[in-house]
Amino acid sequence: MQQGNLTALSITICIILTVVLIGFLAGRDKATRSSVEEWSVGGRRFGGLLVWFLVGADLYTAYTFLGLTSTAYTAGSLAFFAIPYSVLAYFISYFFLPKLWKVANHHKLTTLADYARERFDSKLLSSLIAIVGVLMLIPYICLQLSGIQDTLQVAGTGFINVKVVVITSFFLVALYTFFSGIKGPTYTAIIKDVLVWAIMLFMVVSLPIMHFGGWNPMVDKIVTEAPQLLTIPTEGPKGIPWFITASFVSALALFMWAHAATGVFTAKSADAIRKNALYLPLYNIVLILVVFLGFIAFLVLPDGTDPRFALLALIQTSYGGIGQGLAYSTIALASLIPCSIMAIGASNLFANNIYRDLINPKVKGAKLTMITRGMVFVVIGLALLFGLVFPQALVSLQLLGVSGMVQIFPAIVVSLFWRNQTREATIIGLLVGLAVTFTVYSTGTSLGIYEGFWGLMANFAAIVVLNPLFVKKAKFSTNAVKDYLFGGKSKEVDLVRKGA
Repeated sequence: MQQGNLTALSITICIILTVVLIGFLAGRDKATRSSVEEWSVGGRRFGGLLVWFLVGADLYTAYTFLGLTSTAYTAGSLAFFAIPYSVLAYFISYFFLPKLWKVANHHKLTTLADYARERFDSKLLSSLIAIVGVLMLIPYICLQLSGIQDTLQVAGTGFINVKVVVITSFFLVALYTFFSGIKGPTYTAIIKDVLVWAIMLFMVVSLPIMHFGGWNPMVDKIVTEAPQLLTIPTEGPKGIPWFITASFVSALALFMWAHAATGVFTAKSADAIRKNALYLPLYNIVLILVVFLGFIAFLVLPDGTDPRFALLALIQTSYGGIGQGLAYSTIALASLIPCSIMAIGASNLFANNIYRDLINPKVKGAKLTMITRGMVFVVIGLALLFGLVFPQALVSLQLLGVSGMVQIFPAIVVSLFWRNQTREATIIGLLVGLAVTFTVYSTGTSLGIYEGFWGLMANFAAIVVLNPLFVKKAKFSTNAVKDYLFGGKSKEVDLVRKGA
């Protein structure tokens, strides 16, 4: 590893510490910690712009920038799958997230598992969703660890002990998350997102000029020297079928993640959610540019460069200390801030839907709030441990995590629109989908299709086949959430009860 740059390292550490301090200041009001609802979703008082910054900071992480650049560096245009999947995700979210937000707001729900429990009168389903959510989030948090570790390694080689600094950084993030709740990452997300837009736009303007004399010469050189970067394979394990199914599954899974749902539930109105669905696709401008940074890295960096460090090595090769510092700090913040939101989402799932629903249903509100906050240290600690022990497994596990998270889509989204969807069929469908996904993944029998697609099809098939076996019972069951969603008991139920 090349010697780091002391100026770049100093700027990176100063910006990180400043942002962490702002995170602490955001939670100085004691009301922030007064309840689970206040701590985890900010009392649902965030306007459209704050939600836009929060969800953007939440979904566009260091893994997005480093991972997409690495994919573009090694596999070319396959990296563009991130564009259609996010556009499709926002389009779909426009139709179900406002409805989900209304239910959550009316019934004071803070997690997707809360919704499943109330919608289906099932603590078992709630706990299954919570377990899946927590297990799938740990590798994702680990990837944020990997992002800041790689950044500090490039910036600080020869100056610092990277692991000690990484552990210290994540401890500080855990501390300000414990103290400030969702307000900490929300206000720091503004800084992170402004830096992302400014630095990424600066890089995509300056790098082609520095290395090729402009965009046209750069594109001409790609066409001449590396045309394989501009095409998607038509066959093989990651050809067009994989591209299509990966985009589709990732789109359905995006708002099933606990941290994405946390961001959504902070909104003060359903209209703010709709506006976000319209304007969040603007972030795809950044994604497209990041893919091109991978192409530039392929042409500029020497053969044998580790793809994992492609973007960081490109920054180190191209800029002086100040430019490096601003770029590194942007990537570091894109690790730390999403980590905070993910930790809130995972902690909320554990405390509310595993501890309260399964272990101690009579827990008092104050104790539950403290347990939820305290779980931040456990979640981030497990992620740190996992990332340090199994660093090579992170990307594979995160991709598997997408395939796992999409399996809760029928339980959450479909149930918003299908009154007679049954608890039993939904639980069996979820378990079948997870089993098929992990079987296909572990045996390598995906046949060029994204693993989660096979699981989701099996999930839907199980629900459709089994639902009629339980639907008669479901017709007579009702609860507050079902009545809220479907306007009370259906006419069919009333007629049956009257003997018509």
